[in-house]
Amino acid sequence: MRVAVFSTKPYTSQFLSAANKEFGHELAFFEPRLTEQTAALAGEFPVVCPFVHDVLNAAVLRLLQAGGVRLIALRCAGFNHVDLSATHQLGMTVMHVPAYSPYAVAEHTVGLMMALNRKLHRAYNRVRDGNFDLDGLLGFDMHGCTAGIVGTGKIGALVVRILHGFGMKILVHDPNQNPDVVALGAKYVPLSELYAESDVITLHCPLVPGTRHLIDAQALAQMKDGVMLVNTSRGALVDTQAVIDALKSAKLGFMALDVYEEEEGLFFENLSGQVLRDDVFARLLTFPNVIITAHQGFFTRTAMENIARTTLQNIRDFEEGRAITNVITLERVRPVAAAVKAP
Repeated sequence: MRVAVFSTKPYTSQFLSAANKEFGHELAFFEPRLTEQTAALAGEFPVVCPFVHDVLNAAVLRLLQAGGVRLIALRCAGFNHVDLSATHQLGMTVMHVPAYSPYAVAEHTVGLMMALNRKLHRAYNRVRDGNFDLDGLLGFDMHGCTAGIVGTGKIGALVVRILHGFGMKILVHDPNQNPDVVALGAKYVPLSELYAESDVITLHCPLVPGTRHLIDAQALAQMKDGVMLVNTSRGALVDTQAVIDALKSAKLGFMALDVYEEEEGLFFENLSGQVLRDDVFARLLTFPNVIITAHQGFFTRTAMENIARTTLQNIRDFEEGRAITNVITLERVRPVAAAVKAP
């Protein structure tokens, strides 16, 4: 099939082109993000292949459908940027890559924890400047501490497994219990208990209406002083202004973000020669106890190969009319979207 690939980076075309030797689709790579202004590039393509920051609201979808697009083949797991009601009304199919490498994100999550705790980012810069003083680099043993994991799907469950190996006490929260997590000795608890008891809290839940700003001022107030917070899931799970206030008051002792609620237009771009216009993000960068990576948790060779292959297989399955397992429908999403913050 003819496929219009948006938000193309060199690594995008590299991995998709390599995987496409098996599938033989006709891939056209476009560097711009998919928006109302760029939707015309997809004219006469039956398939568009967007990424996490492409715009897939009703207006864009109507333009795509008018141009002949029948399939939205997301090359990511998340689909909160897609107006599914509009795709349903327009008769368009939406597919995603639900699992590409949960190990990639889980390992990145724990790497951020270790870097924050042992202040590796500060130590690296000091040594390069010839400063070998250890003052200000004191960490803590994670062994024996309590970790709180919000969301125990594939990624969250792997984080549980890794932190269990560290000898940490594990508290978890999820509407659906994962037996593999229970087998490791993790305890399912209400969010209020997880907040109050955890030394390290990490988020691995989807972004739905009920989880937007899950970490807000009220949630932060329930946490231990000096708690570590890590988010490698979706940026809008965290109220950024609330965590800035918590960092200033020392309620938050450490924070690591691989995602940011206003990351569109920032992440995946080289802005090194420009002045940052996002004052909130710029404020985050001033804290020595904050580490931010630019949505790279997924970015391993294994994950990129799996994303490319699954995306292209999704397109083939759609083309050949076979049973499709990775379709996103309103019926599938509604039970999840009905989730609300637990007390």
